Order: sequence, then structure tokens, then C-alpha cells
Amino acid sequence: MTEDRTASPHPANRRGRRARRIIISLIVLAGVLVAADFGLAAYAEHTVSQKARQQLGLTDDPSVTIHGFPFTTQAIGGDYRHISLSASGVPIKDLKDVGVNAELTDVAAPLSDLANGNTSAITIGKLSAQVTIKASDIAKIDPLTKIEDLRIEPSSIEYVQTGQDLPSTNGGATTRPETQDKSKAGIRVSGNVEIAGQKIEIFCFAMIELHGTTIQIIPARLQYGNDKETTVVPQAVQKALLPNFKATIDTGKLPFAVTPTAVVVNSGSVTIKGEAENVQFSRMASGG
Repeated sequence: MTEDRTASPHPANRRGRRARRIIISLIVLAGVLVAADFGLAAYAEHTVSQKARQQLGLTDDPSVTIHGFPFTTQAIGGDYRHISLSASGVPIKDLKDVGVNAELTDVAAPLSDLANGNTSAITIGKLSAQVTIKASDIAKIDPLTKIEDLRIEPSSIEYVQTGQDLPSTNGGATTRPETQDKSKAGIRVSGNVEIAGQKIEIFCFAMIELHGTTIQIIPARLQYGNDKETTVVPQAVQKALLPNFKATIDTGKLPFAVTPTAVVVNSGSVTIKGEAENVQFSRMASGG
């Protein structure tokens, strides 16, 4: 006769199941906390973005990214290590389609103010900002309006001044020395102008310089053709046409009350850079 016995689970199996349940619970809890952290960060980014839209006079919210994880510990302390902001179509003075990018570090924003949508108390320890002005905006500045289909390309300062580039030391294009003044750069402005009743494509090599909150384009010489195949423009034509390429662009005050310190010519645009310390978020708006 066999005895009916119900074997009890081994203690080790019970402990293993308990440990697995604990691990699964911790994983679920971690997922909930991470989701909550991202949710709080998204809310804060949205709040800052809405305020930035109002102050910059935009029709759409700019892109705002609060870097660093976890966000919650930054929010509780009210100290944010790094925030990025970017926007397009920002109106500054007579310019209507300016791109703005800013990197904000050591940002102090009390959690209570941020939760209530109050950004007036936000202070920025250090920021690097830049605005990019498109050729289409620059073409609306007198007397550049006389140039049809205006285009912008970078040029070396040496080529602007002499018609020749310095020999390259790395097998590529010449580069600007680190010690060179970054408040000026070479620029090639091209477009169609009317000469003796005919439209002719002219290339103007000029300096672009920062003077406070204004940019000056100072033409040096004209060419038919580009920097690879050139034809000398007669002096009489140079004298008559050069003034059409001389212009002053008033950028007003850059966002965040940054003073311009550097200018860079890109293909189709000009970028102005600046830095500032200990500024208020409420001073984001550009000068009128």
C-alpha cells in the first residue's frame, strides 16, 4: 500500500520566485520613474518654449531641449546644466527670417516658478548664441536690392584683398588662423546687374565686418566669373558698380542681449556669434 504524500516546494524554489518578483517589480518601478522623469522634462521644455515664442514674436514654438538625466533631480534643485534652444523665422529689425540657436549652461530656474509658467526668474550663468541671416533677407537691404538673384558664398580674406589665396598647408582649402580677428571675414556676393541695357552676372569680393550691432559689407573688387575663372572688370565699370554692393545691416540686439563677437560666412547665409554671462531669460527678446 502506497502512501499519498504531497511534496512541499523546496525552500530554494520559493526564494527564487520571490527574488524574480522583486526584480520584476523593481524594473517596472524604474520604468515608471523614467517615464515620469521624461514627462516632467517634456512639460518644462514646453513651458520654456511657449514663453520663448511670446518673447521672440514667433508664430510657432521654438525647439527646446533640456539635457541631462535624470531631469527630476535638476528640477528639484532648480539648477539645469545645459539647455538648447533653436528657432527659425525670428524677426530682428528689418530682417524677417533669422535663425536663432542658443546653448544655455548653468541655468537657475526655481521649480515652483517653472511649474506656474513663470520664467521671469530664470537666470543663465553662461550662454552662447548665434543668429543666421539668409541671403534672401540680405537681398532686401538697400542698395543690394539692385542686384538680381543675389547669392552669398564664403571667400578668404586673402583672396578678397589680393585676388590670390595663401598656399594651403594641409592639401585643402586655406583656413583662418586662430589668432585672426573673428569680427570680420571674406565674402563673395554675386548676382545679375544691368550694364548698358544687358544683364550680366557679377561677382563682388568684399569684407564683412562687425561694428557693434551692425554688419557692414565693404566691397573690394569685381570680377566676371568666379574665383576659378576670372575676367578683369574695367576700372570704369568697377567705379560705377561697387557702390551697389556696399551695405549696412542693422541686427538690432541679438536675443539674450548678446553682443556680437564673431561673423562667419556660409553658403547662402551669414552667421553672427556672441556670448554672455549672468543674463535673465526675460531679456531674450531682440531689440526694437
